[in-house]
Amino acid sequence: MRLSRTFVSLVFAAAAGLATAGSAAAQTVLNMANWLPPSHPLMTSVMIPYAEAVKKATEGRVTINVLPAPLGPPAAHFDFAVNGVADITYGVQGYNPGRFKTTNLTELPFLGDSAEFNSVGYWRVFDKTLRKAGEYDNVKVLGVFTHGPGEIFTKGIDLSSTEVIKGKKIRVGGGIVADLVKALGGVPVEGPSSKTYEIMSSGVADGITFPFESVAFFKLIPLLDSAFLVPGGLYNTSFFVVMNKAKWNALSDADKAAIDSVSGEALARLAGKAWDAADAAGKAAMDGKIKMVAASPEQVKAIEAGLSEIVAAKLAEVKAAGIDEKAAYEELKAEIAKAEKGE
Repeated sequence: MRLSRTFVSLVFAAAAGLATAGSAAAQTVLNMANWLPPSHPLMTSVMIPYAEAVKKATEGRVTINVLPAPLGPPAAHFDFAVNGVADITYGVQGYNPGRFKTTNLTELPFLGDSAEFNSVGYWRVFDKTLRKAGEYDNVKVLGVFTHGPGEIFTKGIDLSSTEVIKGKKIRVGGGIVADLVKALGGVPVEGPSSKTYEIMSSGVADGITFPFESVAFFKLIPLLDSAFLVPGGLYNTSFFVVMNKAKWNALSDADKAAIDSVSGEALARLAGKAWDAADAAGKAAMDGKIKMVAASPEQVKAIEAGLSEIVAAKLAEVKAAGIDEKAAYEELKAEIAKAEKGE
């Protein structure tokens, strides 16, 4: 029996429709919780490009939908991934004090002047060594990285003294930086990055700890007059990107492999490069407005001496998490050096 051309066309049309419906049904949409303004570099240069990379790697089978409004405060975001409130979250481990002891390793002073190299080294050590502590066992870790080296930015402080911030009130975020400020004789004033303008403009603090990018992004340049720069950075802040484990386990092996290919070290490098670029832009915006004061050799020695007990205490916390802290510290420095060489 001969089929009419119209009938054949209808069959192909129906088949195409079924294929399209099947493709739509097979697509997985992952909701990413977000707590930063959409214009922040972490969003425009890291999370959005990462979402695009996941879509491309999975050939459109998996897409990431970045939620436009916060589901809750930044400190809650890790548990949003644990409990499935969101499929993917990012955040700062230091916003949950005492929970992530291995993070101490990458937040120590003097590690390096590039967020890219620090982040790549951090991921390698995390993947090989730090994940054994089990702190992330209830999620799928997509990436860890750091922002650019943190420095001290001040208003009306004499930066020539070896005891630069002794007795001064310094705004800090989460993580190790509050302990570092205390060890140097300063008075930590804790507050999220979104409150820094209010803290500085009201005179609550004499200075802040921030990377260059954040000073510019949060419009703090008019409120400051000097930057105190420590070789290798006074501190780093660690970030995580994690996924709900059940959602991860529900993906096909092919999609898992595709997502892994753009996560891990690739995500760490993407984030690090973005921070470096944002820091460079932030520093350029300060030209002629904020005086850059490099720590003298004497000041560096004084800072090292003042921070030695804190560094030892933070490494002891890493040890308490079940990690050989000295070996991991040396491993981190070695991996950062390798990243700097392009290895």
